[in-house]
Amino acid sequence: MCQNHGVAYIKPGVVEVQSIEYPKLALGDRKCHHGVILQIVSTNICGSDQHMVRGRTTAPAGLILGHEITGLVIEAGRDVEFIKEGDLVSVPFNIACGRCRNCKVGQTGICLNVNPSRPGAAYGYVDMGGWVGGQAEYVMVPYADFNLLKFPDKDQAMAKIRDLTLLSDIFPTGYHGAVTAGVGPGSIVYVAGAGPVGLACAASCHLLGAAVVIVGDMIPERLEQAKSFGCEVIDLRKETPLADQIAEIIGVPEVDCAVDCVGFEARGHGASAGTEQPATVLNAAMTITRAGGAIGIPGLYVTGDPGASSEAAKEGNLSIRIGLGWAKSHSFYTGQCPVMKYHRQLMNTILYDKIQIAKAVNVEVISLDRAPKGYQDFDKGAAKKFVIDPHGLIPN
Repeated sequence: MCQNHGVAYIKPGVVEVQSIEYPKLALGDRKCHHGVILQIVSTNICGSDQHMVRGRTTAPAGLILGHEITGLVIEAGRDVEFIKEGDLVSVPFNIACGRCRNCKVGQTGICLNVNPSRPGAAYGYVDMGGWVGGQAEYVMVPYADFNLLKFPDKDQAMAKIRDLTLLSDIFPTGYHGAVTAGVGPGSIVYVAGAGPVGLACAASCHLLGAAVVIVGDMIPERLEQAKSFGCEVIDLRKETPLADQIAEIIGVPEVDCAVDCVGFEARGHGASAGTEQPATVLNAAMTITRAGGAIGIPGLYVTGDPGASSEAAKEGNLSIRIGLGWAKSHSFYTGQCPVMKYHRQLMNTILYDKIQIAKAVNVEVISLDRAPKGYQDFDKGAAKKFVIDPHGLIPN
């Protein structure tokens, strides 16, 4: 029997690599004939993981983290027809059955059959069905024929694995934020947040034909990363109002659309930059988005936040200026990205050299034993996307 190791959440601020059970083709006491076991080729540290590690969710101690997975099929269940042993595959972070009402209309982020407590599930994430995460050496993936995206040429895929690993979450998520905000040819768009999802969103805006992409953040290194592929940037530590800083760039204090890539741990702008204000990004987006514009919200908001600064925020109740959004006829689009809606097309943009997404988000490959240090560096605001290579398979 193969050994397995995974990254476990221990307590706020602490993760460690532990010996964990080797996966089985089983769902509790039942055989999982529709599943596969993967040898992990790459698995990424996500900002959503960081929320848990900071103690900002109700994640239990011992949870094996990791929902961004790319792997090699080493065992397939009896009922798996189209995915074969030896296939190199991307795993959408959404776990979806392919059979329920929502899956059948493409809403795979809110599958009705894979989480007993709420619609939608994910690997290694709090309140998302209890599935074992993929920041490990091996993992089990259910409903394999439906969920998995097979790369057509394994050698070609391994040569571009730093880019293709991002198909499991942040590239589709950033793209989804841009699409739902209505970004298209000639758009002027504001992206809040220059973490990996924000950078992926900004790169997606360029891919969609935006004329100007403005990225706001408080970390200079992340703003420099956004500038490196053609974005305008705004330092939100400045006391100049956001609308005025936008006007300095494009001549008017508003944009066509905005994307919130920050979520519930947002901090105030300007003089209040050091204080947590979870509704700041949403309210700012309504302020600077033109009447009739749309706001995409791929940034995470939660229903349980034990570390929130107010009792209301602990339950996800925020002071959102919805009257302003109503008066300006804004459209809002929230929720998990349905990865399968986009991942095949985005794979082709990588394979045919239409985008360099790994360069845009500044991928750095690390070993599994360096994952705890990766979490520490990411928490300090490193302008990087940490990709874990558990088996040393990623070429230099």
